[in-house]
Amino acid sequence: MKAIHTDLAPAAIGPYSQGIIVNNMFYSSGQIPLTKDGDLVGESIKEQTHQVMKNLQAVLEEAGASFETVVKTTIFLKDLNDFQTVNDIYSTYFSTHKPARSCVEVSKLPKDVSIEIEVIALVK
Repeated sequence: MKAIHTDLAPAAIGPYSQGIIVNNMFYSSGQIPLTKDGDLVGESIKEQTHQVMKNLQAVLEEAGASFETVVKTTIFLKDLNDFQTVNDIYSTYFSTHKPARSCVEVSKLPKDVSIEIEVIALVK
């Protein structure tokens, strides 16, 4: 088992890792729309979704994985009415490769953000 850390994504805000590799699988912690310096990005779901995807890309690359090797994503939304906007942005990152996915509405997310996403990926 190997913990993953990159300075290109926000540090964990609690007692956890940005992700863990077990055998050839990478399990990310949920990413929220913080910059690598820990600053909250934007108030719109568009800005927040793009930042989350950038953070995921950084931890995936550190783990030796990529969006192309993601097998499952889980999206947590504060408001399911944002689903279509998030889906439109998400599809630009997963244009040809379409991993399995779940999307759920939750009552609250860390730092009161609008979105959190976690991934499971194969390590190259």
